[in-house]
Amino acid sequence: MPGDDALVLTAEEESMLAGEQGPATAMCMRLIVGVARANGAERLVPIESAHADGCLYHGVAGLEFTERLVSLGARVRVRTTLNVGSLDLLHPGLVRADPEVAENGRRLMDAHVALGCEPIWSCAPYQSGHRPAAGSHVAWAESNAIAFVNSVLGARTDRYGDFIDIAAGVAGRVPYSGLHLQRNRTAALVLDFSAVPAALLDADVAWPAIGALLGELAGTRVAALTGLPGDLNDGGVTEDRLKALGATAASAGGVALFHVVGVTPEAPTLDGVLGPGATTVPVTAHDLRRACDRLSSAATTSLDAVSLGTPHFSLSEFAALARELRDGPSFAPSVDVFVSTSRAVLAEAEARGYADAVRDAGGSILTDTCTYVTPVLRDGIRTVMTNSGKWAWYAPANLGIDTVLGSLAECVASARAGRVVRDERLWR
Repeated sequence: MPGDDALVLTAEEESMLAGEQGPATAMCMRLIVGVARANGAERLVPIESAHADGCLYHGVAGLEFTERLVSLGARVRVRTTLNVGSLDLLHPGLVRADPEVAENGRRLMDAHVALGCEPIWSCAPYQSGHRPAAGSHVAWAESNAIAFVNSVLGARTDRYGDFIDIAAGVAGRVPYSGLHLQRNRTAALVLDFSAVPAALLDADVAWPAIGALLGELAGTRVAALTGLPGDLNDGGVTEDRLKALGATAASAGGVALFHVVGVTPEAPTLDGVLGPGATTVPVTAHDLRRACDRLSSAATTSLDAVSLGTPHFSLSEFAALARELRDGPSFAPSVDVFVSTSRAVLAEAEARGYADAVRDAGGSILTDTCTYVTPVLRDGIRTVMTNSGKWAWYAPANLGIDTVLGSLAECVASARAGRVVRDERLWR
């Protein structure tokens, strides 16, 4: 392991660390330098932007840290967007947090805004205008956002979490290690989907299943995926599907970067991203069915709620939902339906009439937060259907409920019927 002297700082970075640019910057630099030395980094790298996840309240430590930065006069020096918080500030009646958590959650959100962060309150900043260029270095937190910005946009971030995320925004630097380095972005594993029927790969429900399988097989390794159809947004692969894939893979296995050969920016060919000693695993429809089943824990067809939008619903997903709702019955009174999204996407959905279609059918729209990280679901809910592999992965432990993974169409049909409705023909 390299010693402390492996890290070399520039004159400006030494000045920041010494407190010559203020105590808040020095405080953040101490954290970044400590991580850099722990990672064996030889230098720091300037970043173009950050996405901070520490605005979601988990306890007083994060609140005290952030308010301390505010009291020291800290301001972010690069564009820094904010992940979901603990409250829906636009629809406060939807979150049922106890008063202390609600107060501290609001203080934490306000403290991040006081640092100069952009209050987009979304786990999908790439849907709210924050889309770094390929090859640029950034410091993004939130597992799905990390996977998306690395894989789909081709920018470079390592895995950042609470404290280090906002410290990077204030300092404008991160350790030059991990996935910032080209040598760590090559594939150690290849998943070959050429034997999977095209009809299955053209179904939305297949993509969280692909993510679950990827997470299981890759863990935290980089993988390349071959045999998937089409160019990005022109055929079988869309940003929404890659979002679903990456979010589930990050949840099920800690994946921070994947390459879809012929689709994602760093992988025009397999040879271009293949690492030394990479192994190839052929994937079958049976493998995807098994992965999909892992994301469903419910043993009955009873249904209490449907949750859509984890990561946050995109405008194209709203359009698809509005099409499903057209000329059909409302949701069953016994089933609560929630769609989580960002403020930016909601504004567009309102303008195009998609939001009204959801509300007219009996659904609720949640912003600024998500249904699995803060108390939104009413007491007594036991079974929830979702089209999100990430939600299905985390909700049973977070909320103590059972989940059913289904397509968007299956979620709508189930919400209308008041029970789980699934089309098994796809898997035969």
